[in-house]
Amino acid sequence: MKEVLVFAAHPDDELLGLGGTIKKLTNNGVVAHAVILAEGLSSRGETRGTTNSDELLELQTDAKAASKEVGYVGIDFCGFPDNRMDEMDLLDIIKTISRYLEIYNPDTVFTHHHGDLNIDHRLTNEAVITACRPVGLYGVKEIYTFETPSSTEWDYNYREPFKPNVYFDVSETIEAKIKGMACYRSESRQFPHPRSAEALKALSAFRGSNVGVEYAEAFELLRSVK
Repeated sequence: MKEVLVFAAHPDDELLGLGGTIKKLTNNGVVAHAVILAEGLSSRGETRGTTNSDELLELQTDAKAASKEVGYVGIDFCGFPDNRMDEMDLLDIIKTISRYLEIYNPDTVFTHHHGDLNIDHRLTNEAVITACRPVGLYGVKEIYTFETPSSTEWDYNYREPFKPNVYFDVSETIEAKIKGMACYRSESRQFPHPRSAEALKALSAFRGSNVGVEYAEAFELLRSVK
């Protein structure tokens, strides 16, 4: 990997799913960018318009601070409606993703798992896979999906469960992920919520135990071209 691009639905997903992995990669010279599709927060009010614009700016400020903790070179915000991406034309989402693929020309892409409970996560996955289809002068050689605590494990239908087949040892970088999540004033939660520091470390410890290391983050590799 040389150039990594992460497509996440909401601010904090780029940390929750792979913060330790991004820190590990960037420590080793990989350039990583994050693209956040939806604005976050606005689904929590009665209507989208009731969300205070200052709160949205504060969330972006938190995201920028968090991104620095794990080594992202930059983070972009698309401002799509939070938890309402199903009201958009899928083609518009695909075209937005395609534009960032052209800007950053990554060799590796990370995004959400297609079986997540959250609708924005599922649509992000579908749009990313479509935009990364192997036609023309495409440059994406590897596509990974990550698990997002408080979404992936909450789809109790288990129609398409997360089945990791690649693990990154984050024993030396898990604390950077925890520090990054602490930057999110509106998104961090107290234990036993999945977005609490204790739960995040517990999940990484569990994934580490899957492969014999102290802490790990798990992924499904969808495509690899060698």
